Amino acid sequence: MTGRAVIIAIDDSPFSEYAFDFYVRNVYRAGDNIVLVHVPEYQNLIGAPSLLSDPNLVYDIMREEEVKVRELVQKYSVKMKDARISGKVKQMMGKIGEAILEAAAEEKADMIIVGTRGMGKMRRTFLGSVSDYCLHHSSVPVLVCRQKEDKPEKKNKK
Repeated sequence: MTGRAVIIAIDDSPFSEYAFDFYVRNVYRAGDNIVLVHVPEYQNLIGAPSLLSDPNLVYDIMREEEVKVRELVQKYSVKMKDARISGKVKQMMGKIGEAILEAAAEEKADMIIVGTRGMGKMRRTFLGSVSDYCLHHSSVPVLVCRQKEDKPEKKNKK
């Protein structure tokens, strides 16, 4: 393999798409080996004991997620083709942050790129953050792409 191995974490959020687009516009170098990593979120849902009691519900959730994954892979395949870059999609299982780092180790990544949902400090403290996890546990550089917020202009009240 020539060039850098770059892991880009993807999901169906606009934050993920922004991170991919940022990479293409600002970071991409000819010869990069792109690996788009997706961790289906149904893994977290299946862990809920209440769902395990209804196999039909679990089956439906898994089928819905499979459809979403196919659509996501198609979307990013088109985006890579439009940007004239090549790469692959790797689906991982488990906790999202851990799975991204596992993929980075498997692919001998030189860099990881993630988006951020812009959670506040309180939410991050209780829920955790994939980008925070990657930043604190990765052995390679992590680029966190934070999308600029579109805030409505504040009107002066008198």
